[in-house]
This record gives sequence, C-alpha cells and structure tokens, in this order.
Amino acid sequence: MESLIELQKKLCPELIQTMQDRYMILRSIDLFQPIGRRALADQTNSTERAIRSEVRFLQDQGLIHVSPKGMRPTKEGHLVLEQLAPFMGELTRLNVLEERLQDILQLEECIIVPGNSDQENWVKQYMGQACVSFLKNHLDNVKTIGVTGGATMAAVADMMTPLDNGEQMMFVPARGGLGEHVENQANSIAAQMAKKANGAYRLLYVPDPLSETTYQSMMKEPGIQEVMQLIKQADMIIHGIGDALTMARRRKESEDVIESLKIMQAASEAFGYYFDDSGQIVHKVRTAGIQLEDLQSIDSVIAVAGGSSKARAIHSYFKTNRTKVLITDEAAAQHILRDHSL
Repeated sequence: MESLIELQKKLCPELIQTMQDRYMILRSIDLFQPIGRRALADQTNSTERAIRSEVRFLQDQGLIHVSPKGMRPTKEGHLVLEQLAPFMGELTRLNVLEERLQDILQLEECIIVPGNSDQENWVKQYMGQACVSFLKNHLDNVKTIGVTGGATMAAVADMMTPLDNGEQMMFVPARGGLGEHVENQANSIAAQMAKKANGAYRLLYVPDPLSETTYQSMMKEPGIQEVMQLIKQADMIIHGIGDALTMARRRKESEDVIESLKIMQAASEAFGYYFDDSGQIVHKVRTAGIQLEDLQSIDSVIAVAGGSSKARAIHSYFKTNRTKVLITDEAAAQHILRDHSL
C-alpha cells in the first residue's frame, strides 16, 4: 500500500488532498452529529461556501443524511470511514508513529489520532472515539470498568455508544472527586458512560485528596467499602495522565508541596501519584479508589492523553510500566519522539 500511496502522490497529488479533505469532513460530521454547515465550517477551519459544495457531494454519494436538525453519516458513510481509516493512517504516516512510540514506551498497543488536542477540541473527541472503538474490540471477560476524571476522559464519555451485552457492564469511578467541573469528575463520567452503553454504574462519594484520618474514617462506611471493592476488582481501567504541577494546583496543594515537586522535577500524575522523568514516585497524596499497585492485577489498563503540553507527562508515566495501551494524538507523539532522540 505504501508504494501505491507514493505513486498517487506523484501522479495525482490533488486527488490525495481532496480525499483527505473529504475524509476529515465526513469524520467531523460523524464526531459532532447532528451538525449544521456553519458549525462544520468552524470545526474544519473551512468557509461555508466550501463546506456547502462538499456537503452536496457527500449527500449525492449517499454518505450523509441532511435534515433540519443537522447532518449525520449514513450506514454507507460509516462503512467508508471504517474502510478508509487504515489507508488514511498510511497516508499521514500515523502508523509509523504508532510503531515507533510503541517501541519507545514499551506498549502492547498504541493508537494515534491526527491533530493537537491542546489547540483543537475535536481532537479530544477523536481520541474518545478511538478509545470507544478499542473498548468494543476488547470486551471479552470484561464486566466492570473503572474510569478516572478529566476533560479527555469526558470526551471518551461523550463518544460512548451502546455496547454488546452493555446491560451486564458496571462502570465505576476509579477515584474520588477533585472538585473540578462536574462534567469532568470521575463520578459523572462513569454515569454518562454507563447510560450511553446501556450499562449500570455505582458512584463514589469521596473527595480527592483526603487526610489520613478522614480516609480511615470514610473507608469504614459500608457503602464506600462496597464501591471500593468493585473498583479494585475492575477488569478494565481507563485513565488520563496529568501534568504534575497542573494537577497539584487543581488539588489545591500548598505552595510548599508545589515547590517540592518543582525541586524533585515531577513530570506526571496519575491516581494521586507524582512521577519524575524516570518514572520514579516523588510524591503521593491520599486518594480513595484505585492505587498504583492495584493495576498489576487488572487485565486491561488504557491511558488516554494527548496534546503537545502532555508529551513529557506521558513519557514520564509510561516509565512506570503500569499501563500497556496508549491512545494519544499526533502532537504528543511527535514531541515524545523528538525528545527521545535528543
């Protein structure tokens, strides 16, 4: 396929560009359906005039359905997206990035979507969709799924669709609430995923972080004990990765702690643990929910994180060798590869 792509680039470069443009428009319609022309123009950085022409073409080909509520892909449109995905990966060289990142981070699987989620919000949606697709292909023996919070995880929840045997699935928050936007809290994300997947959910009414005294007291509550047991017995964990200092400030850590993290060159945060560039733990806060050591007994652990600003954090966290699947974006991947080669 690679040689064919190179020939097409030489003989028909305009054909390749047109196909890429139409693929991204169809992909955007799929991500944000139902969507109107003006909103689609904003999402794809195109003019309404250009979008009108492409929409007419996609409609004539039977790939989208247009209604007063907006545009949606047809069944044929979904099929075209699925069949074109491997080709587009070859075309944009994302498959090469995936192989290189998989080797550097010692991953079992790596999925990279185009773009930079720091700059374009649709890239988070694209990562969310990639996560849901991965999830649907790895549901064997999965009954309980634990999820963390954050904006990227909220995008995964946004993209969730009904799952096979969804009624047998249980979604649980993998940690307590950070006091952030409600839609970005692990409880909200677990509930939204469950509703869209046709599954069930349980909530963990515990703040994050906790003092040791408060933690020991709350862990005696029967309701919390029950949810904690579900979390620790999860078959799959889907989590984000945070920049260390950003997460410390979100947790409202003291200036002394933040200064200490700077001195110890903390780079990443996950599950209440802070890691330096070599993946060593430099600080930990008491949190309710999944602990780092619990990941060893969980069959499937998936990290979803992207954006050039998260590259160092992603590289740092994967030095811990606790997670084997990464879903990220092109910008983060490029930064990791560049920094690794220095």
